[in-house]
Amino acid sequence: MSFDLHDEQWFAVQVRARWERSTASILGGKGYQTLLPTYACRQRRDGRETIAPLFPGYVFCRFDGQKRLPILITPGVIALVGRGRIPVPVEPSEINAIQAMVSSGLPLNPWPYLEVGQRVKIEDHALQGLEGILIGFKGGHRIVVSVSLLQRSVSLEIDRALVSPIDSNREAVAEMLPSYELAIA
Repeated sequence: MSFDLHDEQWFAVQVRARWERSTASILGGKGYQTLLPTYACRQRRDGRETIAPLFPGYVFCRFDGQKRLPILITPGVIALVGRGRIPVPVEPSEINAIQAMVSSGLPLNPWPYLEVGQRVKIEDHALQGLEGILIGFKGGHRIVVSVSLLQRSVSLEIDRALVSPIDSNREAVAEMLPSYELAIA
């Protein structure tokens, strides 16, 4: 991906814990376009519903990547997400998807990031506790699982909601397996 830091693009801004709202407000007051997607959640202690950031610790902000000092000196800002000291813009399609989801009015919830090659575990279902390597997703809502049994593979579709990450390390073996499968270890 190539990008020009002289264009106004969306960047992820890392902020201090629980400073998302105030930092987004300050950046907005400076004239920047910000995005702080939120969701309704219940407090564990008293059961009340509150509004929390979908991406805790981050605010999205649109600006010229070469003119980042005003962003960096904003109260609450820790850093711009990037490679080293170079901020990397968020893909426009990802920002558009987030904005569409927020404006839909449908209930939103944070979800663990699942990456191809990552070790995952099935949390519920007859296969609860099985671990494997995520190879890919079929469509947007289902994954395919491959189970080794008698040196043969059995594929079955299982709801994505039933799979959780074990760790964030990518497995080299994932590149050798066919796509759209979860190889069970």
